[in-house]
Amino acid sequence: LRREGHAPVVFERTDGVGGTWVYEADADASASPEPLVTQRRSNLDASLRTNLPRECMGFLDFPFVAGPDGDTRRFPGHAEVLRYLQSFARRFDLDGLVRLETEVVRVSRETSGTSWRVRYSRKASGSEKRETDEEVFDAVVICNGHYSQPHFADVAGVDAWPGKQLHSTSYRVPEPFHGQVVVVIGCGPSGTDISRDIAGVAKEVHLASRWSLSATSEKLPGHANMWFHSEIDRAQEDGSVVFHDGSRVKADVIMHCTGWSLFHCSSCRATGWPAFCRGDSSSHLRMRWCET
Repeated sequence: LRREGHAPVVFERTDGVGGTWVYEADADASASPEPLVTQRRSNLDASLRTNLPRECMGFLDFPFVAGPDGDTRRFPGHAEVLRYLQSFARRFDLDGLVRLETEVVRVSRETSGTSWRVRYSRKASGSEKRETDEEVFDAVVICNGHYSQPHFADVAGVDAWPGKQLHSTSYRVPEPFHGQVVVVIGCGPSGTDISRDIAGVAKEVHLASRWSLSATSEKLPGHANMWFHSEIDRAQEDGSVVFHDGSRVKADVIMHCTGWSLFHCSSCRATGWPAFCRGDSSSHLRMRWCET
């Protein structure tokens, strides 16, 4: 935008650039299955690495190359991606465009129909109190992503199940699961990565997926304590988790690696945009024109 002669303003709620690539170790591991919008900026676990080679992740005018003191792996860890993004911002002097610790609370179209009024809040100078202000812009680009509304699996009996439940967004390190029996729901990238991570310390890891090609439970090769199951049929008050094939395990933890409900900018709710679409991850819903 700046190259085309515009003067963009970037509102960033947190205290630095990097977005989801900023690792936060103090995740709330007691995330509830109730609908909530997480206030954390990031959902990274400590061992997360990219699932694309660095050559595919860099900008054309700023290649993603390893520095002398960085992570030289072709599929680097999250800290290397953050370093790259921060270097990019410095190289092109983008920091001056960003208003840190400033949260947009409302976006509305002006009566003229040609501009947008943006209301935002920020910390008052020298105080913990927040002050609110407004500005008018010709256009608004919303770049806050859809992945902040955890989606939990709908499992019969899970509300009365006595063990611990959490969503993958709260997972950081495997140590809290030492010696436990863990059921992981979902075999996407998060489910498979977290299952392997936990298997190093857990007593057993049971990965359940509705996309299982096998009608029966099977042990995963290369792991002495990992099993792959069909979809969960129900959870019981005695701590058991029962799978569609009739097999069952007594589990300590259920980890929901079940993705996200489609979430739209909360500051736009007053203008008629939906907050989120529960359980619908259709790709065509991720990009849409919204009339106000």
